[in-house]
Amino acid sequence: MPHSLLARCLAILCAAVLCAAPAHALRIKEVAAVEGVRSNALTGFGLVVGLDGTGDQTTQMPYTSQGMANYLQQLGISLPAGSAMQLKNVAAVLVTAQLPAFARPGQAIDVSVSSVGNAKSLKGGTLIATPLKGADGEVYALAQGNLVIAGAGAAAGGSKVQVNHLSAGRIPGGAQVERIVETPLQQGEAVTLGLQSSDFQTARRVAQAINTRFGDGVAQALDGRTVRVTAPTTPNERVSFLAELEELPIDATKPSAKVVINSRTGSIALNQAVTLGPVAIAHGNLSISISSTPTVSQPNPMSGGQTTVTEKTNIQIRSEPGMLIELPPSAQLSDVVRAINSLGATPQDLLAILQAIKAAGALQAELEVI
Repeated sequence: MPHSLLARCLAILCAAVLCAAPAHALRIKEVAAVEGVRSNALTGFGLVVGLDGTGDQTTQMPYTSQGMANYLQQLGISLPAGSAMQLKNVAAVLVTAQLPAFARPGQAIDVSVSSVGNAKSLKGGTLIATPLKGADGEVYALAQGNLVIAGAGAAAGGSKVQVNHLSAGRIPGGAQVERIVETPLQQGEAVTLGLQSSDFQTARRVAQAINTRFGDGVAQALDGRTVRVTAPTTPNERVSFLAELEELPIDATKPSAKVVINSRTGSIALNQAVTLGPVAIAHGNLSISISSTPTVSQPNPMSGGQTTVTEKTNIQIRSEPGMLIELPPSAQLSDVVRAINSLGATPQDLLAILQAIKAAGALQAELEVI
């Protein structure tokens, strides 16, 4: 081969190598999180006022009247004994929010408001001051504000038109944090990383990446979901250490083969690790139809009998023939999809077919029904 042609080929080969797609890599922050650094659920019972006659029917929802009476009593207004309030512009609601990690007093968080009575709509309402409590019963935030309802509705003359839900809404920045939740981030000589999914290979690669960057023995994989990392003890150094740790890249692992089936909607999802062995399938639909025809039984003249109406029921069972189809072994997801599509079955039929293939040992994947 001439020298110039050889040099040209080598140049093309080097360019192809340099342009090749890099291996798929993830950052540690995308597969793991520091244990203890999480949000906390808050909830509270409140009242929405200012509705245009679409509130709770207080005769059927006594806790709405009771809640309003308690609120008025806190304002120094006492109702006469035995008085029954007929409130049309008030609705009882449950208020929920997520208190983020490291939230400080004065920080605003979003809240969700949902009706618990028979209010027709919360549109245009205002949530009055509602304390939000945690699992320990302590108040961590105070919610109040105007609701944002992403819906509309109208009714007249027995007809009704509605778009989206009118009994639930949100208040952006509608709650103010009143108390902090201590996190164990600065406690102890080590922090614990919790993986999002249990996988020994991922845990090993996370520990290796940390040890490669910060030195041997810094990280230890305790099990398939937990990695213990020795970290600096001063707050500033620990935060800087974790910030750099979360950006370390690791190679993505191939997940375990799994087929997820939604039995309610007929949805089927397969990941890239699913493989198919050689198998033969015959599938035929079975349909049953039942029809009834009314018949009149007329008595003979002067017999004293009565005319009666009876029903004649006809039941038919039809089984469509199923041709035996051989599916070749498939080692890639595209081949598995092509083989399954060749059956020409509906998604609902595929639920039973995949279960049968799994039972026959030809589907190398875990079936998960949600």
